[in-house]
Amino acid sequence: MQVNSQDLAVRQYAQTTQSARTSTTSSATDAQASAAAAETAKDKPDVDRVELSNTDFNKMSDSDRSKLVDSLKADLDNQMSRFTNMMVQTFQKQGISAASLQGDNFWKFMASGNYTVDAKTKAEAEEAISEDGFWGVKQTSQRIFDFAQALAGDDVETMKKMQAAVEKGFEQAGAAWGGDLPSICGDTHTAVGKLFDEYYASHGVGASA
Repeated sequence: MQVNSQDLAVRQYAQTTQSARTSTTSSATDAQASAAAAETAKDKPDVDRVELSNTDFNKMSDSDRSKLVDSLKADLDNQMSRFTNMMVQTFQKQGISAASLQGDNFWKFMASGNYTVDAKTKAEAEEAISEDGFWGVKQTSQRIFDFAQALAGDDVETMKKMQAAVEKGFEQAGAAWGGDLPSICGDTHTAVGKLFDEYYASHGVGASA
């Protein structure tokens, strides 16, 4: 398949999403984090939520879809910046320099588990990957699918290319992480696939090969 700008955008979106939520999961499950996280969670950690509406892409103009794509990108970038800044600050307190955490080094260090997180950070991460959290399976899978559909519009063949790009994005996330992604990513992968299957069924066509 020829890779165009849309395919690349979807790949990058899926990869970035999975890499970030993998790191969030790692923070939430760090065995050395304080048990006081349960108390901290009662204070309703400041974790942004995204309300995903049922958008009718059939009725959206190219301009409106472009704005939606930009909005989804900006939303993800904001959440990414928030998370990485929080973790870099945590690492620096443990004597780890920000310069050593550039690019994929950040994800690989997260995967190593050679760090600890405090109770507040753990609680925020747990909230973020919860069922209704920004990085939870429901919101994340819907966000990836919406991003793909916003780029493709109501074109089934283009959606199949977008699905292939999503698959590549998941592969790239695993490569950036340097190992197996957590099960929550597998659950999200399955959930995204179901959204694509439902889309194809609603258009009376078979799923992408």
